[in-house]
Amino acid sequence: MGSTANRRNMPRVLKLAAVIAMAGMLAACSPLGMFARDNVEPLVPADQLYSSAVTNMDANRYNAAIQDLEKLEQQHPFSDENERAKVMLTFANFRSGRFAEAVRAADRYLALYPNGSEADYVLFLKGSSYYQQITDITRDQELAADAIDTFELLQSRFPNSQYAEESRQMVLVSQDQVAGKEMSVGRYYLGNGQFTAAINRFRTVVEDHQTSTHVEEALFRLAEAYLRLGLSGESQTAIAVLGTNYPNSEWYQRGFTLLQNQGLAPQMVTGNWMSA
Repeated sequence: MGSTANRRNMPRVLKLAAVIAMAGMLAACSPLGMFARDNVEPLVPADQLYSSAVTNMDANRYNAAIQDLEKLEQQHPFSDENERAKVMLTFANFRSGRFAEAVRAADRYLALYPNGSEADYVLFLKGSSYYQQITDITRDQELAADAIDTFELLQSRFPNSQYAEESRQMVLVSQDQVAGKEMSVGRYYLGNGQFTAAINRFRTVVEDHQTSTHVEEALFRLAEAYLRLGLSGESQTAIAVLGTNYPNSEWYQRGFTLLQNQGLAPQMVTGNWMSA
């Protein structure tokens, strides 16, 4: 009789075992498995990570240094090494050509340490990261504008920084790039008979990018566009300004001939934006 009872209870035992087995399988497949001890990244002391990063940087192993520094950021966000690590991370990303990552690393540093001892250097690296991505003038020049903004911020906040002068030179190059884009678009409008749109582009170069190498041509193109609109006074003024500032310029010689062919000569005619 006891044997019969045992046989009756056996299905319940088997069912319980099956449930336990299924639970184990589900646990193994659960997303919570990512927190299992085998998957937890070991905590490495901050000074050890920092030392490893320095060694890798000295050996120009920038990718390895980046791994050390990112791990230091994640595992020890409030460590004494964290501020310097962020500077190194910005530099390592910049040197390895990871310019977008360098900008993000710079932003993290500047958000936490806006007046940090190396804030000027981080701003310089950020601006340089934009600068290195500037492409030819036929492309969008948003990155050139970002470089200009960053370098000018460096100059205004840290006028005595050792990076201020170099950043000024990079601003000039970046502005020349932006002006070149304006000229490219202006020439397109001029060639397609959209004279007012062309004038707006060339005027931007003359007014906003006076240190660029494109001002001479911009003044000549203004004279061309104004003549096509029948505005001889503005055309004469543009060439007069060109001759005053760039008397030996090829563009002035071309402008002089352009006016001469219309029976005109360069002169400052009052009543327009160039003679104000």
